Amino acid sequence: MFGKRKPATLSLRGLVTGKVQSVAFRFFTRQEATQLGLAGWVKNLDDGRVAFHVHGPRTEVEEFLAWLRVGPPRARVDELEQEPCAPEELSEFEIH
Repeated sequence: MFGKRKPATLSLRGLVTGKVQSVAFRFFTRQEATQLGLAGWVKNLDDGRVAFHVHGPRTEVEEFLAWLRVGPPRARVDELEQEPCAPEELSEFEIH
């Protein structure tokens, strides 16, 4: 009757602005998401920003966002925009 609840999930898409290309941002983003057990994707945009979609347990997604606000060692994150979205049918985190 009072079985375990499934953890609340969260799906977000967003943009990262700053020095986020040519610094292995996508590689480190996938590594972080994979370690947290999240699904989604990350890709470079022509305007120099990085776009992402992430889906998973709310706590891990929030931890992922905290990491994105800082990024990998050679990156500089100036702005992180995010908004809720519908989950995509992905089982892992991909680089596009």
